[in-house]
Amino acid sequence: MTKDVMKPQLWTERSPEASRQVYTDWADSYDRDLAQKEYQTPDRIAQALAAHIPQDDRPVLDFGCGTGLSGAALQAVGLKDIHGTDITQAMLDRAAPKGIYSALWHGEPGMLDVAPGTYRAIVATGVVSFGAAPPETMDLLIDALARGDMLALSFNDPTLEHGGYDAHLQTHLDDGRAAQVFRDHGVHLRDMGMGSDVIVLKRL
Repeated sequence: MTKDVMKPQLWTERSPEASRQVYTDWADSYDRDLAQKEYQTPDRIAQALAAHIPQDDRPVLDFGCGTGLSGAALQAVGLKDIHGTDITQAMLDRAAPKGIYSALWHGEPGMLDVAPGTYRAIVATGVVSFGAAPPETMDLLIDALARGDMLALSFNDPTLEHGGYDAHLQTHLDDGRAAQVFRDHGVHLRDMGMGSDVIVLKRL
């Protein structure tokens, strides 16, 4: 299973339940596999967000937190109060013992019951992407932010090639709900020669 999910067929259309099964099956070796593939996007997102995040005491939400790789990167840039949610319980079971998150809960696809202003930033590292959450997930995340708060996310190369995710992002920029304050293409999985765009949006 591990070898299969690390091949490009990871990035293919599937239902939320099928995605949950992929990550359930992968949970035991997820951290080790991504370390071997030299996964760079969590650190890149954390560094980009740190330069733009509102400077107050509200927590940060790691949406689709998985085993905590993104949360660890956020900690490394000095963010302390981090909450996490994921649709895959097996991933959460591996995140919890790491002590990264001050709150951690199991979510459901297409749902985020969060009042705007609760979080000064929401991070979705590799979550809103081809083969994972659909483009419309951006609607949930933007709706959960108050004006001036930030959304940091990433589009890997297969997601960029898909085109639908960028098109959906552009609708939010065009309608004035969000402004893009940072975007940069860099290394995603170094060992696979795959890149990703790191994007930081400001809720307007």
